[in-house]
Amino acid sequence: MNDTLLWYTTRGAGVVTLLMLTGVAALGVLTSLRVSPGGWPRFVVGGLHRNLALLAVGFLGIHIVTAVVDPFTHLGWASALVPFSSYYRTFWLGLGVIAAELLAAVVLSSLVRRVLGFGAWRAIHWLAYLSWPVALVHGLGTGTDSGSAWLRALDAACAGVVLTALAARLLLGSRDPLGSARTGFRAAAERPLGR
Repeated sequence: MNDTLLWYTTRGAGVVTLLMLTGVAALGVLTSLRVSPGGWPRFVVGGLHRNLALLAVGFLGIHIVTAVVDPFTHLGWASALVPFSSYYRTFWLGLGVIAAELLAAVVLSSLVRRVLGFGAWRAIHWLAYLSWPVALVHGLGTGTDSGSAWLRALDAACAGVVLTALAARLLLGSRDPLGSARTGFRAAAERPLGR
């Protein structure tokens, strides 16, 4: 694979990952609000949220692997796994590693959700909301085209989508009439017997 193709693949996969993670964050907020765009059943929104998240992880994998094997940067696997260990754009790549590791924690906890229990899974799942802005800032400072007008406009659009979803969440609050009862039931179900 030539260097130019690696560069395009790395950048393209990074941009697609950000777009997908933006969709995942917005759908996560919609799911928590029990909102269904276009009259879709709520299970469709939840399924789209999960499947888009898995697809984003796949594109993130492509982004990381192509960045590591790109001979221009000479990153190596240690730089992809240990935050702020790269000699190349140390700060910005370090943010990318942190965002990827936060996302990995969310994915792994989702895979063992039944073992962890709802409360622990949900606490870890909140890391997704931290992963997104860290990934956004990583993209703002990494790559030779990070300052281009089209990419800045795309970053601004992604920020607008997530901020709009968060504003809706804050303004509308929980729309689940049984939310507190459901949470209490889950907590009681997770407690050991006799307590």
